[in-house]
Amino acid sequence: MPRGLKLSEEKTLITHIDDGFEFLGWNFRKYKGKLIIKPSRKSVEKVTKAISRIIKDNHTTPQEMLIRKLNEVTKGWADYHHSACAKSTYGKLDHRIWEMLWKWAKRRHPNKGKHWIKERYWKTHKGRKWSFMTEKNILFLMSDMPIVRKGQMALSKNPFLDKEYYEERSRRHRFNRKKAISSNRAAQIGYYAL
Repeated sequence: MPRGLKLSEEKTLITHIDDGFEFLGWNFRKYKGKLIIKPSRKSVEKVTKAISRIIKDNHTTPQEMLIRKLNEVTKGWADYHHSACAKSTYGKLDHRIWEMLWKWAKRRHPNKGKHWIKERYWKTHKGRKWSFMTEKNILFLMSDMPIVRKGQMALSKNPFLDKEYYEERSRRHRFNRKKAISSNRAAQIGYYAL
């Protein structure tokens, strides 16, 4: 009995897992026999463009407002990818954002020196010297997002019949995520309210 599901010929691709494929913003690929899931190139490019657009569109906006707008995007994107192998991607994006913000600050104050610009927009906060912040807000760094892996699922379990197993699994994942966040630098700096 057909259910009306049709695969799109142009979107369907049969590929070897060693070559990898992209799905829902992730890249799935086997490296040396191990499946690695990372943020896809398209997803990284898309979030980089969104961040760049926010910074360019807000060249006269106060720093406080810019931080709020950037945090919405960076926190959401980092949270979406928190269970993938994203740590190095987070670091690269943080550096790219720093470069964009440095250009933003230099454009605002073309007659000021590097030291003045650094002191004006970047402060030392809880041991980190280059924190883009105001008195009220601080820019979220994606590299501070804890990576929380989900454990392997029991293949013999059925989500419709073994509800207790899936509820316990979900509860355990929430607990592990909270634990990782509370012990992580992100919580110490004050990105999250637990």
